[in-house]
Amino acid sequence: MEDAVVDLRRCVETLGFVGCNLNPDPSGGFWTSPPLTDEHWFPLYEAMVELEVPAMVHVSGSCNPNFHALGAHYLNADTSAFIQFVEGSLFTRSPSLRFVIPHGGGAVPYHWGRYRGLAERMGRPQPSTLIDNIFFDTCVYHQPGIDLLTRVVPTENILFPSEMLGAVRGGDPATGIDWDDTKAYLDRVDLTDEQRYQVFERNARRVYPRLDAQLTAAGK
Repeated sequence: MEDAVVDLRRCVETLGFVGCNLNPDPSGGFWTSPPLTDEHWFPLYEAMVELEVPAMVHVSGSCNPNFHALGAHYLNADTSAFIQFVEGSLFTRSPSLRFVIPHGGGAVPYHWGRYRGLAERMGRPQPSTLIDNIFFDTCVYHQPGIDLLTRVVPTENILFPSEMLGAVRGGDPATGIDWDDTKAYLDRVDLTDEQRYQVFERNARRVYPRLDAQLTAAGK
Protein backbone atom coordinates (compact mmCIF):
# COMPACT_ATOMS: atom_id res chain seq x y z
CA MET A 1 0.00 0.00 0.00
CA GLU A 2 2.90 2.36 0.71
CA ASP A 3 4.11 1.89 -2.88
CA ALA A 4 0.63 2.62 -4.19
CA VAL A 5 0.50 5.88 -2.25
CA VAL A 6 3.90 6.93 -3.59
CA ASP A 7 2.81 6.17 -7.15
CA LEU A 8 -0.48 7.99 -6.70
CA ARG A 9 1.37 11.12 -5.62
CA ARG A 10 3.73 10.82 -8.58
CA CYS A 11 0.88 10.41 -11.05
CA VAL A 12 -1.11 13.34 -9.67
CA GLU A 13 1.59 15.82 -8.70
CA THR A 14 4.07 15.13 -11.51
CA LEU A 15 2.04 13.75 -14.39
CA GLY A 16 -1.19 15.69 -13.92
CA PHE A 17 -3.55 12.77 -13.32
CA VAL A 18 -7.01 13.78 -12.09
CA GLY A 19 -8.04 10.39 -10.65
CA CYS A 20 -6.91 6.83 -10.07
CA ASN A 21 -8.01 3.24 -10.48
CA LEU A 22 -8.56 1.09 -7.40
CA ASN A 23 -8.43 -2.67 -7.86
CA PRO A 24 -10.45 -4.18 -4.99
CA ASP A 25 -9.17 -7.67 -5.82
CA PRO A 26 -5.44 -7.73 -6.66
CA SER A 27 -5.59 -11.53 -6.44
CA GLY A 28 -7.44 -11.64 -9.77
CA GLY A 29 -10.66 -13.38 -8.84
CA PHE A 30 -9.72 -15.12 -5.60
CA TRP A 31 -10.74 -12.19 -3.36
CA THR A 32 -8.03 -12.56 -0.74
CA SER A 33 -7.69 -8.84 0.03
CA PRO A 34 -9.61 -7.12 2.85
CA PRO A 35 -12.86 -5.36 1.94
CA LEU A 36 -12.62 -1.76 0.77
CA THR A 37 -13.86 -0.53 4.14
CA ASP A 38 -10.93 -2.15 5.99
CA GLU A 39 -8.15 -0.01 7.48
CA HIS A 40 -5.76 -1.79 5.11
CA TRP A 41 -6.82 0.76 2.48
CA PHE A 42 -6.78 3.84 4.73
CA PRO A 43 -3.32 5.15 3.72
CA LEU A 44 -4.47 5.28 0.09
CA TYR A 45 -7.76 6.93 1.02
CA GLU A 46 -5.97 9.57 3.08
CA ALA A 47 -3.81 10.41 0.06
CA MET A 48 -6.88 10.53 -2.21
CA VAL A 49 -8.57 13.00 0.11
CA GLU A 50 -5.44 15.13 0.39
CA LEU A 51 -4.93 15.18 -3.38
CA GLU A 52 -8.66 15.58 -4.13
CA VAL A 53 -8.83 12.67 -6.54
CA PRO A 54 -11.55 10.03 -6.83
CA ALA A 55 -10.99 6.36 -7.56
CA MET A 56 -12.70 4.19 -10.11
CA VAL A 57 -13.28 0.74 -8.62
CA HIS A 58 -12.19 -1.62 -11.38
CA VAL A 59 -10.52 -5.02 -11.20
CA SER A 60 -7.83 -6.27 -13.56
CA GLY A 61 -7.84 -9.65 -15.31
CA SER A 62 -9.26 -12.77 -13.73
CA CYS A 63 -6.84 -15.54 -12.74
CA ASN A 64 -9.75 -17.69 -11.58
CA PRO A 65 -11.32 -19.76 -14.39
CA ASN A 66 -14.67 -19.63 -12.58
CA PHE A 67 -14.97 -15.93 -13.35
CA HIS A 68 -14.83 -14.76 -16.95
CA ALA A 69 -13.00 -11.41 -16.80
CA LEU A 70 -15.45 -9.37 -18.88
CA GLY A 71 -18.65 -11.30 -18.28
CA ALA A 72 -18.39 -12.00 -14.56
CA HIS A 73 -15.29 -10.70 -12.77
CA TYR A 74 -15.78 -7.03 -13.67
CA LEU A 75 -19.44 -7.06 -12.69
CA ASN A 76 -18.77 -9.09 -9.54
CA ALA A 77 -16.34 -6.40 -8.40
CA ASP A 78 -18.79 -3.56 -9.02
CA THR A 79 -21.51 -5.28 -7.03
CA SER A 80 -19.18 -6.48 -4.26
CA ALA A 81 -17.72 -3.01 -3.75
CA PHE A 82 -21.17 -1.47 -3.40
CA ILE A 83 -22.36 -3.87 -0.70
CA GLN A 84 -19.07 -3.39 1.14
CA PHE A 85 -19.77 0.34 1.23
CA VAL A 86 -23.31 -0.35 2.48
CA GLU A 87 -22.02 -2.62 5.25
CA GLY A 88 -19.18 -0.37 6.40
CA SER A 89 -18.87 3.14 7.82
CA LEU A 90 -16.08 4.34 5.57
CA PHE A 91 -17.73 7.62 4.64
CA THR A 92 -18.36 8.55 8.24
CA ARG A 93 -14.62 8.45 8.70
CA SER A 94 -13.79 10.02 5.33
CA PRO A 95 -16.83 12.01 4.13
CA SER A 96 -15.04 13.53 1.13
CA LEU A 97 -13.97 10.22 -0.45
CA ARG A 98 -15.41 9.66 -3.92
CA PHE A 99 -15.67 6.41 -5.85
CA VAL A 100 -16.91 5.70 -9.36
CA ILE A 101 -18.40 2.25 -9.83
CA PRO A 102 -18.29 1.38 -13.54
CA HIS A 103 -20.48 -0.71 -15.83
CA GLY A 104 -23.61 0.96 -14.53
CA GLY A 105 -22.91 -0.35 -11.04
CA GLY A 106 -22.92 -4.02 -12.01
CA ALA A 107 -26.05 -5.61 -10.54
CA VAL A 108 -26.74 -2.73 -8.16
CA PRO A 109 -29.48 -0.79 -10.04
CA TYR A 110 -31.25 -4.00 -10.97
CA HIS A 111 -31.32 -5.12 -7.32
CA TRP A 112 -31.73 -1.74 -5.60
CA GLY A 113 -34.66 -3.08 -3.57
CA ARG A 114 -32.50 -5.93 -2.30
CA TYR A 115 -29.85 -3.51 -1.07
CA ARG A 116 -32.45 -1.33 0.60
CA GLY A 117 -33.85 -4.37 2.36
CA LEU A 118 -30.42 -5.69 3.36
CA ALA A 119 -29.43 -2.31 4.75
CA GLU A 120 -32.57 -2.26 6.89
CA ARG A 121 -31.98 -5.84 8.01
CA MET A 122 -28.37 -5.07 9.00
CA GLY A 123 -29.25 -1.83 10.71
CA ARG A 124 -27.24 0.14 8.19
CA PRO A 125 -28.13 3.48 6.54
CA GLN A 126 -30.09 3.23 3.33
CA PRO A 127 -28.09 3.04 0.05
CA SER A 128 -29.46 6.44 -0.92
CA THR A 129 -27.27 7.96 1.82
CA LEU A 130 -24.18 7.00 -0.20
CA ILE A 131 -24.94 9.38 -3.05
CA ASP A 132 -22.42 11.98 -1.89
CA ASN A 133 -19.62 9.45 -2.24
CA ILE A 134 -20.53 6.89 -4.91
CA PHE A 135 -21.13 7.50 -8.60
CA PHE A 136 -21.99 5.19 -11.50
CA ASP A 137 -20.94 5.31 -15.13
CA THR A 138 -23.03 4.45 -18.16
CA CYS A 139 -21.00 1.58 -19.63
CA VAL A 140 -24.13 -0.49 -20.12
CA TYR A 141 -24.53 -2.10 -23.50
CA HIS A 142 -28.23 -1.99 -24.19
CA GLN A 143 -31.11 0.46 -23.99
CA PRO A 144 -33.15 -1.22 -21.21
CA GLY A 145 -30.06 -1.20 -18.99
CA ILE A 146 -29.48 2.53 -19.47
CA ASP A 147 -33.18 3.20 -18.96
CA LEU A 148 -33.12 1.32 -15.66
CA LEU A 149 -29.93 3.04 -14.47
CA THR A 150 -31.40 6.50 -15.02
CA ARG A 151 -34.64 5.54 -13.29
CA VAL A 152 -32.99 4.11 -10.17
CA VAL A 153 -29.88 6.26 -9.70
CA PRO A 154 -30.20 10.07 -9.46
CA THR A 155 -28.75 11.78 -12.53
CA GLU A 156 -26.48 13.74 -10.16
CA ASN A 157 -24.65 10.45 -9.62
CA ILE A 158 -24.29 9.26 -13.22
CA LEU A 159 -21.20 9.92 -15.33
CA PHE A 160 -20.88 9.47 -19.08
CA PRO A 161 -17.79 7.44 -20.00
CA SER A 162 -16.58 7.13 -23.56
CA GLU A 163 -15.59 3.53 -24.15
CA MET A 164 -12.61 2.83 -26.39
CA LEU A 165 -12.50 -0.79 -27.51
CA GLY A 166 -14.96 -1.75 -24.82
CA ALA A 167 -15.65 -5.18 -23.41
CA VAL A 168 -17.89 -6.06 -26.36
CA ARG A 169 -16.76 -4.87 -29.78
CA GLY A 170 -18.72 -4.50 -32.97
CA GLY A 171 -22.38 -3.75 -33.54
CA ASP A 172 -25.58 -5.14 -32.11
CA PRO A 173 -27.22 -6.93 -35.07
CA ALA A 174 -30.65 -6.19 -33.64
CA THR A 175 -30.19 -2.41 -33.54
CA GLY A 176 -27.18 -1.58 -35.68
CA ILE A 177 -25.68 0.36 -32.76
CA ASP A 178 -22.17 -0.49 -31.58
CA TRP A 179 -22.37 -2.33 -28.29
CA ASP A 180 -20.09 0.18 -26.56
CA ASP A 181 -21.62 3.32 -28.05
CA THR A 182 -23.02 4.41 -24.71
CA LYS A 183 -23.94 7.87 -25.96
CA ALA A 184 -26.38 6.41 -28.47
CA TYR A 185 -28.30 4.81 -25.60
CA LEU A 186 -28.20 7.94 -23.46
CA ASP A 187 -29.51 10.03 -26.35
CA ARG A 188 -32.66 7.90 -26.29
CA VAL A 189 -33.33 8.35 -22.56
CA ASP A 190 -36.01 10.85 -21.56
CA LEU A 191 -33.84 13.38 -19.71
CA THR A 192 -34.21 17.12 -19.33
CA ASP A 193 -31.52 19.39 -20.76
CA GLU A 194 -30.25 20.00 -17.23
CA GLN A 195 -30.05 16.27 -16.47
CA ARG A 196 -28.26 15.67 -19.76
CA TYR A 197 -25.73 18.38 -18.88
CA GLN A 198 -25.19 16.74 -15.48
CA VAL A 199 -24.46 13.34 -17.00
CA PHE A 200 -22.23 14.57 -19.81
CA GLU A 201 -20.24 17.29 -18.04
CA ARG A 202 -21.22 18.77 -14.70
CA ASN A 203 -20.97 15.57 -12.66
CA ALA A 204 -17.50 14.79 -14.02
CA ARG A 205 -16.26 18.27 -13.13
CA ARG A 206 -17.70 17.88 -9.63
CA VAL A 207 -16.34 14.38 -9.00
CA TYR A 208 -12.95 15.21 -10.53
CA PRO A 209 -12.10 18.70 -9.17
CA ARG A 210 -8.62 18.61 -10.69
CA LEU A 211 -10.21 18.08 -14.09
CA ASP A 212 -12.50 21.02 -13.47
CA ALA A 213 -9.52 23.18 -12.49
CA GLN A 214 -7.66 22.25 -15.68
CA LEU A 215 -10.69 22.97 -17.86
CA THR A 216 -11.39 26.26 -16.08
CA ALA A 217 -7.79 27.34 -16.53
CA ALA A 218 -8.17 26.61 -20.24
CA GLY A 219 -11.30 28.74 -20.41
CA LYS A 220 -13.68 25.81 -20.81
